[in-house]
Amino acid sequence: MAGRRPLEGVRILDFTWVRSGPWATRWLAILGAEIIKVEWPEPALGGSTGRLLSGAERSTPSGVTPGINTGGDFSDTNPMKRSVTISARTPKGLALIKRLLAMSDVVVENFSSGVLDSWGLSYEEMIKVKPDIVYVSMAGLGQTGRNSHYNTMGPIVQALSGLTFTSGLPDVPPAGWGWSYMDNTGGMYAVICILTALHHRNSTGEGQWVDMSQVAAGITLTGPSILDKTVNGRNTRREFFPPGNRTVWPGGPLMNNYRGPNTAPHNAYRTKGGGYNDWCVIACFSDQEWKSLVELMGSPAWANEDRFGTVAGRIECQEDLDPGIEAWTLTFEKYELADRCQAAGVRAAPVQSNEDRVEHDPQLREQGMYTTVHHPVLGEHLTQNAPFTFSTSPTSVEKSGPLCGENNPDILGGMLGISAQEIRDGYEDGTFWPKSIPLEPYLLEALEATTV
Repeated sequence: MAGRRPLEGVRILDFTWVRSGPWATRWLAILGAEIIKVEWPEPALGGSTGRLLSGAERSTPSGVTPGINTGGDFSDTNPMKRSVTISARTPKGLALIKRLLAMSDVVVENFSSGVLDSWGLSYEEMIKVKPDIVYVSMAGLGQTGRNSHYNTMGPIVQALSGLTFTSGLPDVPPAGWGWSYMDNTGGMYAVICILTALHHRNSTGEGQWVDMSQVAAGITLTGPSILDKTVNGRNTRREFFPPGNRTVWPGGPLMNNYRGPNTAPHNAYRTKGGGYNDWCVIACFSDQEWKSLVELMGSPAWANEDRFGTVAGRIECQEDLDPGIEAWTLTFEKYELADRCQAAGVRAAPVQSNEDRVEHDPQLREQGMYTTVHHPVLGEHLTQNAPFTFSTSPTSVEKSGPLCGENNPDILGGMLGISAQEIRDGYEDGTFWPKSIPLEPYLLEALEATTV
């Protein structure tokens, strides 16, 4: 698509790591902002951008030797960005970072509180260099308060905000989320902060520091539970809350479980293939929908029994209803079954694994949700596009996540005017690459290419 991306001309100095911060700048990059990712791949520090964190090797594709540039998750979280390696812990490196800051519109980081201060990059120091800079910090508990020094990750944020407690099945301990939900959600809140502060700066000429607490962001998502407790005096998710796949647990009372009308059938049913994810969800919210399902099943005798003729009867007889339905669903592949049901006016959807969503989901395929990009180490792979499109502005991913320090010649040499020899010296003295790990060959190759 021809056209200008909405945020072209905005430059963001990115000190983020792991997921929540990179997730924020991922979307800003897709919208056209120039994201300069300042990295320092020191193993002792875990890799300042999460490249070397424990577990990063798990996202390395099979057949690829794990290394600093092989993390599939890192590449997916950082497409369309540029990478420069500078140590903020040396006077020379800090001075160069401040020069980059002077050329930027936004600084964003998601370290624990006070980390940038310890580098000599407090907000007070930033505005000496760039008075109208927008600085967004994303510490788990913010930069103020007695607990602001606590270290957090997504699961900790979820626990402290109350989200973990509200998850799980009846009569068992909270299950947790199984995924760092608040890493992604915290990143989206940071996008809101950045865009709002940029709009304010463009309107008034004033920059500012936005101190975002990811725990506070999580608390805003517990509103219904807080309201239920304060207004109704009712604790969240106790007996029969939630009832699993059904709207009413067999033998349980008919009660409001926040899922709408009580009905049956309302369950996930096995489908042809018998694999771990070969299931299809079917729900009938009226007697007419049930009749449509019966007709679709070929009007078997059991389904026409009087006891199944009403919603109340089907709820009462769920244990007998579900096996009959599943005997029929087992004869179809899940996508075909869902299509047949939907065409007949019966609510249905296939149960999908991550692989199904990426490789097989027909709706996402037609929407272009995933696009193939090339990575110098990982080769061709699918990367998710934005979940939205603009009528006149492109929003597709066109480049994978950068190699560590990939843009050193362009940024150090082109933007900051450092000579090729000075860059080489910086690789040797620990300014542009840690002495503790071997220099990646592509760094010198790229440098040579710029001087030919």
